[in-house]
Amino acid sequence: MKKTDLHQKLYDLQDMKYRDMQIKIIPNLNPESIVGVRTPELRNMAKDSLKTGDYKEFLKELPHKYFEENQMHAFIISGIKDLNECLEELEKFLPYVDNWATCDQMSPKMFKKHRAVLLAHIKEWIASDKPYTIRFGVGMLMEHFLDEDYDPQYPEMVAGIRSEEYYVNMMIAWYFATALAKQYESVLPFLEKKRLDDWTHNKAIQKCVESRRITEEQKKYLKTLKNYIS
Repeated sequence: MKKTDLHQKLYDLQDMKYRDMQIKIIPNLNPESIVGVRTPELRNMAKDSLKTGDYKEFLKELPHKYFEENQMHAFIISGIKDLNECLEELEKFLPYVDNWATCDQMSPKMFKKHRAVLLAHIKEWIASDKPYTIRFGVGMLMEHFLDEDYDPQYPEMVAGIRSEEYYVNMMIAWYFATALAKQYESVLPFLEKKRLDDWTHNKAIQKCVESRRITEEQKKYLKTLKNYIS
């Protein structure tokens, strides 16, 4: 599909109320880059492109003009069935990811079958100087390595990240809140020993307190660990 045809299709699917909401919840993006197309529509467009095989030219056309194109790009990568192709396209795209929604909604299905390969890439991503590449790496660690493949070295990796970026630190807090819900005894010392910066530490506790997966007794104790910042 030509760019002009794609852009026209996006505007044909435009929902102004949805656009207004997107502008509010993704404040770092230029409002003019948001058309306002709902996620199911974009997922369907990505699926159709994968079925027909006409997605390859689209993936080459970086950077994109619209947020929705980045979303489609993320959904296409998530659906690529060949591991090497998936990783190659992902590495090309990550430097262009510029918002939390595109970052967090990109989850290649192939990774479930190739976690050893994924782990090697995660280590590279979290060492990046690009905030959304770091966020993506932490997100993949949270999605794939907190259950049967968990190892205490993984929260150690996340605790070692230091960033001034809000969306990086928010993901770190989210990771530790989720890790506490799944691996409480192993992860608790990271908060007890104050391994995170004050803001991220407190945000992780806040997320735990808001979680239904943390017991009331655990929440009560976690509150006592909060850092009081003057």
